[in-house]
Amino acid sequence: MSIADVKKTTEHKMQKSLEALRHDLAKVRTGRAHTGLLDHVQVDYYGTMTPINAVANVTVLDPRTLGVQAWEKGMTAKIEKAIRDSDLGLNPAVQGELIRVPMPALTEERRRDMTKIVKHECESSRVAIRNLRRDANAALKDLLKKKECSEDEERRAQDEIQKLTDKYVAEVDKQFAQKEADLMAI
Repeated sequence: MSIADVKKTTEHKMQKSLEALRHDLAKVRTGRAHTGLLDHVQVDYYGTMTPINAVANVTVLDPRTLGVQAWEKGMTAKIEKAIRDSDLGLNPAVQGELIRVPMPALTEERRRDMTKIVKHECESSRVAIRNLRRDANAALKDLLKKKECSEDEERRAQDEIQKLTDKYVAEVDKQFAQKEADLMAI
């Protein structure tokens, strides 16, 4: 493995960590309805746990309501139960073949709780990014020990890894600020 490989794999892993954070933050609901909210809800589809968007069409009916239309009539009750049992705190209502999922208004206390959850998710992401930096620096030290690079090259590579780390931690901070603003907006 060369210095370029270490930098490339580290950046790729940091990018994956950031994408995972974005995915986790999409689950934290604000007062508005969006289809990504139900992405992680799993439905029992003939004995197999399947994502809701694979068995139904999820749409935004209005800013505070989602509509879920099952592709098979027999799945409506199972989809409703899956949404109700999810950790999202939603209360779906069946109207014929359409499941209406209203988004309850967030109280000030609930908004603060959600902000704490978001802060925790972001901190976990920062820790993951810093761990990737530590692993990359260890790999660089290994290269130096095996005499596959000079001390100067190793030092320069460590500086570049630090710049990458700073860049991705700043991006995590930006994601946090954006989500916090969404949550606190009434």
